[in-house]
Amino acid sequence: MVKILAVKARSILDSRGNPTVECDIKTEKGLSRASVPSGASTGSHEAVELRDNAKAYLGKGVERAVKNVNTIIARALKGKDPTRQEEIDKLLIELDGTANKSKLGANAILSASLACARAGSAAKGVELFEHIQKISSTKKCTIPVPALNIINGGKHAGNKIDVQEYMIIPVKAKSFSHALQISSEIYHKLKETLKLRFGASATNVGDEGGFAPPLDCIEEPLELITDTIIKLGYWKEVKLGMDVAATSFWKGNKYLVEGKETTADLLLERYEELAKTFPLVSIEDPFYEEDFEHFAQLHTKTDLQIIGDDLLCTNLSRIKKAAEHHSCNALLLKMNQIGTLSEALAAASYAKSRHWNVMVSHRSGETEDNFIADLCVGTASGQIKAGAPCRGERLAKYNQLLRLEEKGIKYAGKNLRFS
Repeated sequence: MVKILAVKARSILDSRGNPTVECDIKTEKGLSRASVPSGASTGSHEAVELRDNAKAYLGKGVERAVKNVNTIIARALKGKDPTRQEEIDKLLIELDGTANKSKLGANAILSASLACARAGSAAKGVELFEHIQKISSTKKCTIPVPALNIINGGKHAGNKIDVQEYMIIPVKAKSFSHALQISSEIYHKLKETLKLRFGASATNVGDEGGFAPPLDCIEEPLELITDTIIKLGYWKEVKLGMDVAATSFWKGNKYLVEGKETTADLLLERYEELAKTFPLVSIEDPFYEEDFEHFAQLHTKTDLQIIGDDLLCTNLSRIKKAAEHHSCNALLLKMNQIGTLSEALAAASYAKSRHWNVMVSHRSGETEDNFIADLCVGTASGQIKAGAPCRGERLAKYNQLLRLEEKGIKYAGKNLRFS
């Protein structure tokens, strides 16, 4: 049996220049490493990310989380078998002892959980996606369809667009490599259009690599992207998605959209119209994170993929509640929302048991770690969003998927259904 010999954490910087936690696990097979991301638009039901609230890094330091890994977690994991992921994660949860991982910090716990998964795959002599396939009881791996965020708004950009993400989804591409080629071409053609129409400053990018042009209304980005797709001749291959992140513009009992107050009912009508006007197939967090009812109404009235992010927070109890209300037909899977790999796998498994889609997701504050690429393939989730085809921390995920596709794993686009 391979055993964990040592555990070592450190503070590193994420793609926004904020500290995050990286963890190394040493076994006889060598060193395995993982780092964790951080979100800007966060749901209130997410596991707690432990920050120092001290002078260093303007309060955003993670030295307390690092210390928790290097003391409490390191002592507990030493001598354990890294291939036994569920047992490792159960131990980490028990060490913390809180419902939201606020004692040790979800950032501390997840860094150890993911580093352990890598150590487990090394101990077995298999690739990470194969190890995940085994522990998640996935029958057949697939390469996911990417949802690439090419126009940023909301909390991810400094413009006036209320919607947080506008995505292209090359579902009818021949392969993942073809999907990435199409997406890159659309991205660069859109950049040309924005520069001509608004000037060079419109091609500045947001946290996730998408452009942040000076647009005001919800429809404008959809119009620009659709026109670009048509110009390039990809209207058959590419569909559109939106992450509305509506909780971010929920003010009391109203939504503040384009500087004006509106209601959930009026928003619902607007989404219905968008679905009729544009090649829109997917919408994420269209309403406030506690409004299960309007999620359900949109689900009933359209053929859209309705994704729960802030609504669900990769939390099994929230997912079950949404399933009871028929609020969604897709889960956005973010490991740092729940804090361990095993809990994330359980969330994905339950979502699939309800015939939901699963989209594995990055966070806006990312690292160069490409774990989610292997996670998506190993669980056959079918969809991934990791940002624009721009910025190294985003491309780390997409480039890993290019490598995995070379192993003959099939692209999920042919069989993917959104409604």
